Amino acid sequence: MKKEPEFCQFQEALGILVGKWKPVILVHLLNDGTQRFSVLKRKMPGITQRMLTKQLRELEDEDIIQRVIYPEIPPKVEYSITEYGRSLEPILEAMHEWGSSHVARKQAEEPEAQEEKLS
Repeated sequence: MKKEPEFCQFQEALGILVGKWKPVILVHLLNDGTQRFSVLKRKMPGITQRMLTKQLRELEDEDIIQRVIYPEIPPKVEYSITEYGRSLEPILEAMHEWGSSHVARKQAEEPEAQEEKLS
């Protein structure tokens, strides 16, 4: 992969995906389909309501997800991944694969590092 750094669009892509919660939100929507706000919140117990709202709005602004508001009381809001957002699935899969390999590598290195300390 030969890319000219000054023309590279990695920052644009990372600007959309970076964040502790955005990939998690996307995986939930890709795997489970349309979700209500409260269901997403329950699936991510460590996220605050404010952070979930912020991350969802950012993804919506980029046309990665869509929000549908139903005019009822109390208001019902559902989120789903857009067709355009589905194009991120292979990227998220590749990131998952790389992350899994990285964790396995680090775990394999741990016993070696412990042995070296004991020597």
